[in-house]
Amino acid sequence: MSFSTDKQTLDDLKIFGRPGGSSIFNLFNSTRTRGGADILEQMFLQPLDDAEEINARSLVMQLFTDKGTIFPFQTEHLDNAEMYLAMTDERTMLSKQDDNLSRKFSQLISADGDYKTIHNGVVAIIDIIRTASAFIGQIKSSKELSLAISDWQDIINLLADEEILNIRNSLTGAKLAYEQVADTDKVLRFQYRNKIKQLLAFIYRIDVFISVAEVAKKNGYVFPLALAKGLNTISLTDVRHPLVNGAIANSIDITPQSNVIFLTGVNMAGKSTFMKSLGVAIYLAHMGFPVAASKMQFSVRDGLFTTINLPDDLGSGNSHFYAEVLRVKKVAKELSTGKNLFIIFDELFRGTNVKDAFEGTVAITQAFAEKANCMFLVSTHIIEAGDILKEKCSNINFVYLPTRMNKNTPVYTYKLEQGITADRHGMIIINNERILEIIRSRKNKTT
Repeated sequence: MSFSTDKQTLDDLKIFGRPGGSSIFNLFNSTRTRGGADILEQMFLQPLDDAEEINARSLVMQLFTDKGTIFPFQTEHLDNAEMYLAMTDERTMLSKQDDNLSRKFSQLISADGDYKTIHNGVVAIIDIIRTASAFIGQIKSSKELSLAISDWQDIINLLADEEILNIRNSLTGAKLAYEQVADTDKVLRFQYRNKIKQLLAFIYRIDVFISVAEVAKKNGYVFPLALAKGLNTISLTDVRHPLVNGAIANSIDITPQSNVIFLTGVNMAGKSTFMKSLGVAIYLAHMGFPVAASKMQFSVRDGLFTTINLPDDLGSGNSHFYAEVLRVKKVAKELSTGKNLFIIFDELFRGTNVKDAFEGTVAITQAFAEKANCMFLVSTHIIEAGDILKEKCSNINFVYLPTRMNKNTPVYTYKLEQGITADRHGMIIINNERILEIIRSRKNKTT
């Protein structure tokens, strides 16, 4: 079973976002290699749903964070190696018989493209092997690291191979003789090609791990601890949104006795930002990545689904309310499979009248509360729904984001408090903006 999510969730949380724009992926994408960037993207597309795998990946990056490990490989050599290994046609294999006066003369007239690629590739791979040997030599004492990287022993065996050791120790310099290139090319490109490709893939993963470690260290992120699915708990201390400068941190605990969070607060109080902060933390945690918090441990989920910025379905002729209904239906189908999910809904049924929204919010939240293996975060403006749910459900944690009034000006703390908000400041804000006065003054001018 793999971790389940969908495009709506990825968009809500800005996991990828627009190319070149602000996104969670771009925040972590400081990779130096093309292969590293590709692996990072796959990690983002495929979060993990196994606690052991999550903790193993997290441990690697945490060790690199603690050590301040620097990526030691030259990207130019990695690119040259890839170009070289892509030449799989055996007819391009060098022969010592070609090392004659005619070939040397032709090289004086025009550069031999294939030979240059082969020469540069051989030199690049020799340097990569030396660098990899030194890199592993520096960190091989870390038992945890060897356990966390699945092909660690395969890489050590390759670097200790007698043929590879002979090449590494006997060939030096940026310029090799034709005969040396011919002999080494046969070994690297044809006999050991798959193993060299495995070494490059290993290096690209190291690129990702070190890049993520650097982001964690720079921003003061923490590496979460994954727990077994059955525990059904999440504990987050000082979680904040990684893309919001100066974001206010909040703490939340979710347990089997309070697996539903019911969040209230006025507009601009920070509800959506908190919901996104929690969603992003859960998503990154299932990748084994660091999160913007001071502490986190969580029981692994089978998936995450959010509904925060639901667009209108105008292309299908559906109203916003019907789009909301269809979204709730999709989530309901996911819940019916028995998966251990985390569900986030911001403002259930905002597209309909207050009475229907009230009744729908109560009914859906009550149904959510019956799913003891899942976790939910539901926000609403309809605070009366909270009073009803208090009587019907014992496993709901009621929290709110308060508004303090400085005379007639609302001040938002962005800090969670226990209970249901009693704040109603809509008309104060309308009056502060002098909207009614503007409307009436324009009417008077036209008469």
